[in-house]
Amino acid sequence: MNLTSRETWTLIHGMVLGALFLLGFAGGLEALYSLRPNLLSPVGVHDRLHRARIGVVAMAVAAWGTVLTGTWVVYPWYRERTPGSPRSILLADPELQDWHHFGMEWKEHIAWMSPILATVVAFIVIYYGTGLARHDRVRRTTIALFVLAFTFAAVAGLFGALITKAAPLT
Repeated sequence: MNLTSRETWTLIHGMVLGALFLLGFAGGLEALYSLRPNLLSPVGVHDRLHRARIGVVAMAVAAWGTVLTGTWVVYPWYRERTPGSPRSILLADPELQDWHHFGMEWKEHIAWMSPILATVVAFIVIYYGTGLARHDRVRRTTIALFVLAFTFAAVAGLFGALITKAAPLT
């Protein structure tokens, strides 16, 4: 099987970087949720915190990689002003126009919230450290921000898959 340059970059953008972020979410959520002193010994808190730090930083890096490759590599190909570009295909069909008007707007603008929030979560985990286990409100806020980052990325990923199905990059 041969992949074109565009297909390779689309694969890196969605199936490598995007999937890495989305699949790592369950582990990161579990690590944050379990940072409670009534569930863990002090040694257990340090062990979980170490894994949480590595996980949330890796997920923030993956989220940034996803939006940067999407914005600066894949997206310009989508927006080409040629008759066969994905944007042109979607806009030419009245039944597919909403995929461009809503789905791509989400991917262009709202999806940027995912790496920003993932970075905030990474900062909180690094800054507070073991204090996350003692400060339940901070830990819960961190979890909420983490879930929001995941939600924005998951919706963007779903739109990306559906838009690519309707109008693939060639």
